[in-house]
Amino acid sequence: MLASEVSRAVAAALSIASSLGLAADDAIVLHNSNRVALRLLPCDVLARVATVAHQAAPFEVELAQRLAAAGCPVAALEPRVEPGVHERDGFLVTLWTHYEPVASQEVPPADYARALERLHAGMRTLDVPTPHYTDRVEEAQQLVADPDRTPALADADRELLGDTLRSLRRVIGERGGAEQLLHGEPHPGNLLGTKDGLLFIDLETCCRGPVEFDLAHAPEEVGAHYPGVRHDVLRQCRMLVLAMITTWRWDRGDELPNGRQLGREWLDQLRAARDRRAL
Repeated sequence: MLASEVSRAVAAALSIASSLGLAADDAIVLHNSNRVALRLLPCDVLARVATVAHQAAPFEVELAQRLAAAGCPVAALEPRVEPGVHERDGFLVTLWTHYEPVASQEVPPADYARALERLHAGMRTLDVPTPHYTDRVEEAQQLVADPDRTPALADADRELLGDTLRSLRRVIGERGGAEQLLHGEPHPGNLLGTKDGLLFIDLETCCRGPVEFDLAHAPEEVGAHYPGVRHDVLRQCRMLVLAMITTWRWDRGDELPNGRQLGREWLDQLRAARDRRAL
């Protein structure tokens, strides 16, 4: 979210929380990307705020309720108010439980794998219409193919990304295998260590696909502890995810801090991986 929008987003969240009977006089910005996460005080509620153009909020609220009911390790909605999406001043606000993080330390890979396995097990019990993971690959391909949206991308890098996205999408699709509901981006930034255990957040990216696509977002060691993984498919999914997130960094509208620097570093990694395959 643009810096100029953050103050309005904070005001909208505080106003909505107060109207719902929560004591909300101040807010701390915890994270800002395509939406902003706020800790509202003194009620100690997590507010996620997006512009009205962001249409995933109702889906995320409904899915969070269903996953929690299925026993999945996901963050809970704020229990003091009715679940829902609240609109004010051009923003959509959802209210969630704020979890005080446990001592900062790296999550053991085996614990990470067990939490993701539990999430997937619960997700298999739900029948929820979601996009396919290849829809997101298609979005990345369209971005790479449009110089107006990625004007700073050099021709050679554009070709590298386009070839990688196209070939890996085909190869992973040909390998088949069971597909199911996925988190979509279960990377460490979307996994909270709390006194209630490990909990996944940010469900707006849910999609359907092989579990290896989810595992590709986790640290590499996690895959060794997840049962039944097809490691050749996991390697290909890792490369596909790297090509996708690299593409997002070259979007002229990307707002990730240091995004362009990351884009250059990840292009180097893709190029090195391509050269290793050639050898």
